[in-house]
Amino acid sequence: MSDDTSTQSILRTKPVEDVLAQSADEGEEHSGAPSSGKLRRKLGPFDLMGFGVGIVIGTGIFTLTGVEAKQHAGPAVTISFIIAGVVSLLAALCYAEMASSVPAAGSAYTYAYATIGEVFAWIIGWDLILEFALGASVVARGWSGYLANLFHLPSAWFAEDGSVVNVGAILITLVLGVIAAVGIRESARVTNALVLVKVAVCVFVIVAGAFFITKSNLVPFVPHAEPVKQSVSGLKQPLSQAVFGISPSAYGMAGVLTAAAVVFFAYTGFEAVANLGEETKRPKRDLTIGLLGTLALCTVLYIGVSFVVTGMVSYKKIDEGAPIASAFDAVGQGWASTLVSIAAVCGLTSVILVDLVAMGRIGFAMGRDRLLPPAVAKVHPKWGTPYRITIATTIFVAVLAGFVPLAALADLVSIGTLFAFIIVSLAVPVLRRKRPDVHRPFRVPLSPVLPVVSALACLYLMTNLTMETWLRFAVWMVVGMVVYLSYSRRKARLATGEEAEAVTA
Repeated sequence: MSDDTSTQSILRTKPVEDVLAQSADEGEEHSGAPSSGKLRRKLGPFDLMGFGVGIVIGTGIFTLTGVEAKQHAGPAVTISFIIAGVVSLLAALCYAEMASSVPAAGSAYTYAYATIGEVFAWIIGWDLILEFALGASVVARGWSGYLANLFHLPSAWFAEDGSVVNVGAILITLVLGVIAAVGIRESARVTNALVLVKVAVCVFVIVAGAFFITKSNLVPFVPHAEPVKQSVSGLKQPLSQAVFGISPSAYGMAGVLTAAAVVFFAYTGFEAVANLGEETKRPKRDLTIGLLGTLALCTVLYIGVSFVVTGMVSYKKIDEGAPIASAFDAVGQGWASTLVSIAAVCGLTSVILVDLVAMGRIGFAMGRDRLLPPAVAKVHPKWGTPYRITIATTIFVAVLAGFVPLAALADLVSIGTLFAFIIVSLAVPVLRRKRPDVHRPFRVPLSPVLPVVSALACLYLMTNLTMETWLRFAVWMVVGMVVYLSYSRRKARLATGEEAEAVTA
């Protein structure tokens, strides 16, 4: 092993064989003994799709449709969802190849460790913790607000504004944290039930709303471009605008592309499916079905809902806060508005649960590799879950959701997701070059072209985020590098020789 102060030490990679050996079964059913450190394989392809749809269909379909139709794209927000779906598909194809080839907990973190190097694996793991923790916290506060509106609960304890402690956000986080810790099968059952409700309501919106579409609301489908009335500057402006001096515009094709950069984030979350590789019965087949099936279903629902909503009410009059519910109110169908609100509560519940499950698996993978203290990777002898890291992250999220208004930090979820997509996209051609012998049940077509296009597309979308978001992301990464250089680099299994000799970059 080379000196840990050298460049090679931070670029050491974890042999694919070690990754596969760690995730391999020890028979038909794991005993779950603490010494085995194994997760339980209980999930099938439909369970994976349930987790995927559970986290993808959330705030995006219930809010972004109205916001982007009114501010940037008009009825052509449907085209924005199609463009965003294509970019997501490119990333999903890369995830499918890596997940089927290296089916292990940790998803992008594990893929980076096996291909690009330990320091990049640490960075992406640290990044994913940020993504899922903030994502769960933001959604928990949104869940609390929807519940308050639905049942007229006191705003002092449930509202985003005006409350010192958001009790609703804390309670839902703790309840779902218990479910996530008790077992993956239990988590799957709850998620699948919630997914059935919100998918059924999305289908209802498309079918019932189609009867109230007015042609005049869809003409012109792509409104004429016009300059944005209020420009932003300083840290509030997008990176691309600050660097290249691009003037923002509303509507027209430029507005459609701007909206696509925003609604792309309605698709994020499907990568959480890849975190369940060690809990899937037949990962080499089922992970691909789960990833691509999730994206296909969500894309169809997004396109249908956005088209119907903009056809029911003029994009100039659409309600940005609750576009779907208000669209039914506008056509005199108030009862349908209540139904949509119930679906929103179910949708946000499943998002929080899958976020908590995903964080547990990332922490488990990093603890197993000793990049985090090994105690966090301990698997419960009865539940078969990484209960310690799940409980710890649940408490962390509950505190954030209860006491910190996270609206200003929400974009950090987006930049973290896109950064993970870039790493996974680049990992595909790197692993093919370094390990052409690895069995790949699914292969990205036209590699390395499509993976590179995927990485560039994600990078472009990142440039549409504000300078403020980039600065906060940089601070989080700097803190992570301090932790890595002071602790993780020396304690890692590859540094102490507990694993097979590393393959240096």
